[in-house]
Amino acid sequence: MSTYEPRHWKDRESLRMHSANKGGLSNPKLVAVSNPISFANPKAPVYPRLALGKAWDEMTVTWTSGYDINEAVPFVEWGPSGGRKTRSPAGTLTFNRNSMCGEPARTVGWRDPGFIHTSFLKELWPNQRYAYRLGHILVNGSYIWSKKYSFKASPYPGQNSLQRVIIFGDMGKAERDGSNEYANYQPGSLNTTDQLIKDLDNYDIVFHIGDLPYANGYISQWDQFTAQVQEISSAVPYMIASGNHERDWPNSGSFFDTHDSGGECGVPAETMYYFPAENRAKFWYKADYGMFRFCIADSEHDWRQGSEQYEFIEHCLATVDRKQQPWLIFSAHRPLAYSSNDWYGKEGSFEEPEGREHLQKLWQKYKVDIAFYGHVHNYERVCPIYQNQCVNSEKTHYSGTVNGTIHVVVGGGGSHLSDYTPSPPVWSLYRDHDFGFGKLTAFNHSYLLFEYKKSSDGKVYDYFTISRDYRDVLACVHDGCEKTTLAS
Repeated sequence: MSTYEPRHWKDRESLRMHSANKGGLSNPKLVAVSNPISFANPKAPVYPRLALGKAWDEMTVTWTSGYDINEAVPFVEWGPSGGRKTRSPAGTLTFNRNSMCGEPARTVGWRDPGFIHTSFLKELWPNQRYAYRLGHILVNGSYIWSKKYSFKASPYPGQNSLQRVIIFGDMGKAERDGSNEYANYQPGSLNTTDQLIKDLDNYDIVFHIGDLPYANGYISQWDQFTAQVQEISSAVPYMIASGNHERDWPNSGSFFDTHDSGGECGVPAETMYYFPAENRAKFWYKADYGMFRFCIADSEHDWRQGSEQYEFIEHCLATVDRKQQPWLIFSAHRPLAYSSNDWYGKEGSFEEPEGREHLQKLWQKYKVDIAFYGHVHNYERVCPIYQNQCVNSEKTHYSGTVNGTIHVVVGGGGSHLSDYTPSPPVWSLYRDHDFGFGKLTAFNHSYLLFEYKKSSDGKVYDYFTISRDYRDVLACVHDGCEKTTLAS
């Protein structure tokens, strides 16, 4: 008999387990039925998900429960570890079948998601550790509590302290009991999850840049995914970006007219997770974390020059104070610059079409240090580059003015691996056809380390460093020079 872990609030009612281990998917045969299983409280709060708020001293907590606001009042009890606790209210959202754009999300894939609650914890002290737990006050005055958790507040923008960032895309979810979903689509998912759980004390924030559960219209799989990553998301901010498997659906406003979201058209992702966008339906936002400025773009909406998103990207890049936040990072789900993935190679573009043609002048003008992408399920690091030309001959240790942006594909989070073109282009410095993730470590305002780690063992297989001073950021580069005058 297989083990069973309920991952959906609707699953946690009385039930019997049926095992059908013979006959395969096409002709399953019932071999056993368990005794009835019941749960103490099938509506209890589960799967806490931390995220940065819009202000540097704010942390948001999102979770799932079976309680609507007419049944119970949601809140978070929190405070400094070992200190006095306070309570912050939470808002409640949900979505229904009519919110979905098409099949299977509106039909066989539909499952009531329960209720999604988000609380905003404000006026946090930088780097302070806080304890918290999720609560609901029932109409009869009794309390429902989650277990206790803790997190470390964000550093002040520009703060000179050790800051460590994990970044990857395309992870998905998988089964702990050795069973698997049809087609075994995300074989590396648990390796990545487990490695990040094992290493939890050695990083401060996560960016999962699109293609989260690959639910593809089967809504209960969102709960499976939030359960899988909850040891991570309950302890550090888990920031997300929009991928094609979250958003794309014909005639729904997505830039790509495909069926990749299975009819979800962004609704579960935009509701299940908080992210500090001005409009949650437009999945682009900035995130300040100490010495980092992250500009998170949405490759499933128009990014081209003249679009609303293009204006956001330029504003995000232009408004950072590089004296205080020297490390400027751009990210999007699809490779908007360079990738030697086989299908991009066959197209001849080695990029998502119309990507770098519209954005590379912004990256160069504002001297973006690194751009990260997913979508392609492998790892690839590109030289510092501008207009298809490597602008720095160094391979791993960059110092002074770098002259171009380093582009990195980190799409090997867990989904089936993607093939490369047989011969790497001259700008491709390192490729790895395996599951893994990236890690950024800012030691101070002058020294940044990037590492690529495999999910199988957590060891470093590629890396580079950037060492420089503020004057190097200010220095003139091609298409990135401030205007000057001869007047004295």
